[in-house]
Amino acid sequence: MPRKPNILGFLFSLFFLTFCHADPGSNCPKTSPLVNSESEFKMVQHQLRGSIKIIDDCSFKVSDFDMLPGSDVHWWGATAPDFTNLSAGFVVSDQKLNETYKSASFTVRLRDNVTWDRIQVLAVWDLPTASDFGHVILGDFRSGSSDPAPSPSPSSATGSGNGTGRVHTEPTMLENCKVLSKNYRVRWTLNSDENIIDIGLEAATGTMNYMAFGWSSPNSTSELMLGADVAVTGFKEDGMPFVNDFYITKYSECTLYKDGEVKGVCPDTRYEGPGQNSEVNNTKLVYGQRRDAVSFIRYQRPLISDDKKYDLPVNHTEKMTVIWALGPIRPPDLLQPHYLPQNHGGPRLVVFGHLVLNVSEHVNDCLGPLDAEDKEDQHLIIADANAPLVVTSGPALHYPNPPNPSKVLYINKKEAPMLRVERGVPVKFSIQAGHDVALYITSDPLGGNATLRNVTETIYAGGPKAQGVQSSPMELVWQPDRNTPDQVYYQSLYEQKMGYRVQVVDGGLPDMYNNSVILDDQQVTLFWTLSEKSISIAVRGEKKSGFLAIGFGRGMVNSYAYVGWIDNIGKGRVNTYWIDGKDASSVHPTNENLTYVRCRSENGIITFEFTRPLNPSCGKSDRPECRNIIDRTTPLKVIWAMGSTWTDEHLSEQNMHFVTSSRPIRVLLMRGSAEAEQDLQPVLAVHGFMMFLAWGMLLPGGIMAARYLKHVKGDGWYKIHVYLQYSGLVIVLLALLFAVAELRGFYVSSLHVKFGITAIFLACIQPVNAFLRPKRPAHGEEVSSKRILWEYFHVIGGRCAFVVGIAALFSGMKHLGDRYDGENVHGLNWALIIWFLIGALIVMYLEYREKQARRDRSFGRSNWVLGNLEEDDSVDLLSPNGVHAEKESQTSGRMEVQLEPLNR
Repeated sequence: MPRKPNILGFLFSLFFLTFCHADPGSNCPKTSPLVNSESEFKMVQHQLRGSIKIIDDCSFKVSDFDMLPGSDVHWWGATAPDFTNLSAGFVVSDQKLNETYKSASFTVRLRDNVTWDRIQVLAVWDLPTASDFGHVILGDFRSGSSDPAPSPSPSSATGSGNGTGRVHTEPTMLENCKVLSKNYRVRWTLNSDENIIDIGLEAATGTMNYMAFGWSSPNSTSELMLGADVAVTGFKEDGMPFVNDFYITKYSECTLYKDGEVKGVCPDTRYEGPGQNSEVNNTKLVYGQRRDAVSFIRYQRPLISDDKKYDLPVNHTEKMTVIWALGPIRPPDLLQPHYLPQNHGGPRLVVFGHLVLNVSEHVNDCLGPLDAEDKEDQHLIIADANAPLVVTSGPALHYPNPPNPSKVLYINKKEAPMLRVERGVPVKFSIQAGHDVALYITSDPLGGNATLRNVTETIYAGGPKAQGVQSSPMELVWQPDRNTPDQVYYQSLYEQKMGYRVQVVDGGLPDMYNNSVILDDQQVTLFWTLSEKSISIAVRGEKKSGFLAIGFGRGMVNSYAYVGWIDNIGKGRVNTYWIDGKDASSVHPTNENLTYVRCRSENGIITFEFTRPLNPSCGKSDRPECRNIIDRTTPLKVIWAMGSTWTDEHLSEQNMHFVTSSRPIRVLLMRGSAEAEQDLQPVLAVHGFMMFLAWGMLLPGGIMAARYLKHVKGDGWYKIHVYLQYSGLVIVLLALLFAVAELRGFYVSSLHVKFGITAIFLACIQPVNAFLRPKRPAHGEEVSSKRILWEYFHVIGGRCAFVVGIAALFSGMKHLGDRYDGENVHGLNWALIIWFLIGALIVMYLEYREKQARRDRSFGRSNWVLGNLEEDDSVDLLSPNGVHAEKESQTSGRMEVQLEPLNR
């Protein structure tokens, strides 16, 4: 039989459903002191904006909520906003926030077991990455204290003069918002009672780009920029925001002319001089941040300024024409101390434009957050198999994924950079972060030993033993393979969120080129492969820039430059230049024979490649590039530079670099290594002096003693000859050892080394030859063929050693000039030439005297041989007078002379 309906149960179910689907706060008590309190979210990342109002003990209302999506985002409660407490927080609502929010308003109900007294900080939290998108400190409501984050001034927080009466406590929140272009917005809050307007400029643009906004002169009709009063904002190289008051007098970069007049897009202070900064700069920086590749800078300016010369009055009750622009900015240098905007270029209404605006009218047409295409702002380091990555630790200044501990990892002096590695290429880490930091490569984005959080992770390299200090670094080698995921993380085993991401890509430049070195300041990497007649080169920057350049030379002046950049249509270009000065007019385009040219930009990192001949084929042409010869045996001096913009048309000062190498690097092409340019090393200077002492004085002195001192009684000539020759040989060997020890190796690559080895070899043969000398024949005996052969070998060997030694001295001077560009090398060469010319004149004079003496004596000839203590080698077998002349001689030194009358 069918059962009867349970009327009582039906009524109970109906009552339960009605209660559960009613307004979340309709039956919730309002006992918390936070009820009806309002506050605004502090933006941390993902462009989160909005405000909350606590309705009752169970729920709160969110208004004007903007946010970019995350992976698994929840409402989060914590007891304090620091890293430790936020990481130990808890989910407070079952609602998930895994979508993009655009000015949304909704009500959120707390979980049943959560009460307001447990929540000191209400945050928007991404669980997988432990990321704080933004938060509200509820403790402010209880204590009346303010958020320690930067806030706008009290005068601008009231919104007076706008009619809304709403209080804004966060610097990213302003009353009005106007869309200027797809990626550029202006926000403002008017406070006419205090003659102030707060302006916030917000753009999805590059790190080294400016944002400009201001009022056009009422007298301008078509030329809206001329006479305009604008504020130029941006970020410095260290990430700090700035704002400056500009006045436009000409469509050009700010220029100081020879007559002292300043024209162009110039700061007000540039017109008045450095002593008037406080009087004419009427912009005041309030706050600045860069999140998710979106720049936001808030500043104040007076509506009516005391500066009547360069500031325009803003009538807040009338419509006025405003102008705006985005573009690259030029940092200060030795010639000018300001950040100067460059030509914005690009299409109208995208990177520049104008509109009519009444600042007293309430406007808000900004729907949702700005969403940059490339949200990765962090430094990118591309690993190289030949260069270790130096891992240290330091203070957290701009960590990309807050919250984070106070100490984070640095790689090659960059804070928590993104690391890119290539499969199949070994990566070396030189770990110097301290014994409390153990590096490891993990699949877990947080690190800190995921097993302690009951989370599984895969460890690819490192572990507890991967720790070291600067004095005793630990080397870790990791080689990603085909099974390594596209993204892993380098972290500390003992602390969460000290590292960042590792991108794993397929093989690239290190696999394509045989050699690579990191140039000065670790900002540029040079790759190359040598072939018989050409060299293939690749250059990769390690930071974002508009162009990347390298030069062959000791400095910018008198260098051959190669510049890679992306033009206006997105095409990679590589141009060659000869630079003979320090201004733009000294950069002369050349026509080098480059092949296999490629240039690309990835996340603002420029890489370009080319192949060129070692010796340009120019024939008899005297073009500058014809002198750009690369000798594979000579160190190649390389410098680099980066800048904002480049062009292949007329170059100007705006194309100058904003960062450059501090000194050249000497690249040893054959050895595949590099060393910094430096002054002449003392040991090498001693090497050169010792070689000159041996080959320029002692050894030729010994030769001359054997040649011209035979007339000295006894064996004095022999002792002088032996002592000088052996002393010179010892000094040569010592000088050789000094050079080998200083250069840490013995490399037969340069012409100087080849000459030196040959000369030392010939010199070392001479004492061996002297030891094997055949015995002198007795009186009246015929000279043996062995004796004659020995005479020839000894004399010719000695002469060859001397000649090659002189060649080694001169090639050493050339090597000194090539290696160190010594200013005195030319003078030293002339001194060396004069020294040997004087020696040659002395030898010529002594030879003349010797011939004169031969005419005046009937026998006793000089001999250029080694002697010994037992014999007097007065017979010169190599004498031009012949070997069969009179042989009789007395060992006592006496001679018999027979006198005969002239006429018989």
